[in-house]
Amino acid sequence: MFRSIIVATDGTEASEHAITMAAQLAVKHAATLTAVTVVEPYPYSAVGESSAIAGADHQASVGAQASARLARARELAEAAGSECRTSMQEAGEVYRGVLLAAEQHQADLIVMGSRGRSSMAARLLGSETQRLLAHSALPVLVVQ
Repeated sequence: MFRSIIVATDGTEASEHAITMAAQLAVKHAATLTAVTVVEPYPYSAVGESSAIAGADHQASVGAQASARLARARELAEAAGSECRTSMQEAGEVYRGVLLAAEQHQADLIVMGSRGRSSMAARLLGSETQRLLAHSALPVLVVQ
């Protein structure tokens, strides 16, 4: 039924549970699984060398955090018996990044957790979930 599944992760326990569920679905349907995390672009656009350094530092920091989330997602998926691709998307709004990843990977299902505890998780699993549900033409499975 499903050929390509996207699972959103923000590193919270809720998203880890969603990864496990998505991996089980991927195995059951012989589907590809891609874990996606969304990073926000550097919020300042001032001109100058110090701004460029701050932007590079910001990108390095969020990139390292995102890479760690994706490595954990791959680990959880493999433990559940599924291979897992990863995708890091840069977007000002999380739901847009998830939808972009779904389009790029030709997904036919998006999976995400229902609750988060960090500020990023609150964005991903609160109003961002509602936005994703409102804007997605694909089925979205919200895992509790």
